Amino acid sequence: MSKVVVFDHPLIQHKLTVLRKEETGSKEFRELVTEISTLMAYEVTRDLELEDEVIKTAMGETIKSKVISGKKLGIIPILRAGLGMVDGFLNLVPNAKVGHIGLYRDPETLESVEYYNKLPRDVSERTLYLVDPMLATGVSLVAAIDILKKAGCKNIKCVNIIAAPEGLKKVQEQHPDVDIYAASIDDHLNDHAYIIPGLGDAGDRLFGTK
Repeated sequence: MSKVVVFDHPLIQHKLTVLRKEETGSKEFRELVTEISTLMAYEVTRDLELEDEVIKTAMGETIKSKVISGKKLGIIPILRAGLGMVDGFLNLVPNAKVGHIGLYRDPETLESVEYYNKLPRDVSERTLYLVDPMLATGVSLVAAIDILKKAGCKNIKCVNIIAAPEGLKKVQEQHPDVDIYAASIDDHLNDHAYIIPGLGDAGDRLFGTK
């Protein structure tokens, strides 16, 4: 079974509280999503392997120091709300490749429908961070993981700011090899599949479309 990691860092939790507030406008909301994503990226990359490199310092000293061990990274936002988390990750790993998966939920069947898919050519060789602010029903996240696995990807980590228990359960059942990282696990989904207490529609709040 995959692991679920909830980040309890004080800065993440403080910024999440402001993010949830009804009166937080789109500009501040976007900034907070970027800041939270940067902090989460710092935490989720803790297990990157290191190797030694011999360097010469500005003092002319030759020393053996640590660098990331040639790890190829990829950031895959689920459109459209996932776009809000990309810059936060790129702040820390600017050389990561960015792919995009576009999904929408059919209002009648509630199933995910793919409408866009653009991945790096070497995506199967990369550690991938699949990002989306909200993990609600888990339908879209499961579909996105399906797409990545069909492309040959084997090392996938899901990063969500807020998750619902129902979505966590679905992802773990369908993809028990994929770990999930979140800033909060909220109480439940309402009848319209919105996370409660949540923060509303992340895409609308990011882009001011509601």
